[in-house]
Amino acid sequence: MSDLFKTIARFQYSSEAQIIKGRLESEGIQVFLTDNLTIDTDPLVSNAIGGVKLKVYATQALEAQHILETIRKYAIDDEGDVITCPQCLSKGISKISTITDLKSFTSFLLGFLTGKLPFYAKDNYQCDNCHTVVDIH
Repeated sequence: MSDLFKTIARFQYSSEAQIIKGRLESEGIQVFLTDNLTIDTDPLVSNAIGGVKLKVYATQALEAQHILETIRKYAIDDEGDVITCPQCLSKGISKISTITDLKSFTSFLLGFLTGKLPFYAKDNYQCDNCHTVVDIH
C-alpha cells in the first residue's frame, strides 16, 4: 500500500490542505487527506502527529509536485512584500514554530491553561535553502 500513495505535502491545519486539494483536483489529480479529522477535532496535536498529510497516487506524484511548486506560497511581511533571506537571497521562506523545546512548550501550556496567552505573538521565519532564521521586524 505504501507504493500506491505518496505524501507530497503536510499542513498544520486541514483548511490549508483543503485549498491545495481543490487546486490539484481541478487539474485532474486524485487527492487523499489523512489525519485531517484528528486535527480538526484537536488542532493542538497537529505538530505531534505530523500535520495533515496530502497524498496522491504515486503515478501522479511528479505532476502534483510540479503544480505545488507553481503555486507555492512565499512568506510576506506586513506590507505584502515577499520576505527574502538576508544570507542567500532566496525567496523560499517558511513560517516556523516558536515552541521548540520543553521550556517553551511548558510556558505555552501554562499560558493556555490559565488563559494568559499573549494576544500578539511574533512570527518566526526560516529560509528553506540555508536554514537561516529571518527576523522581519
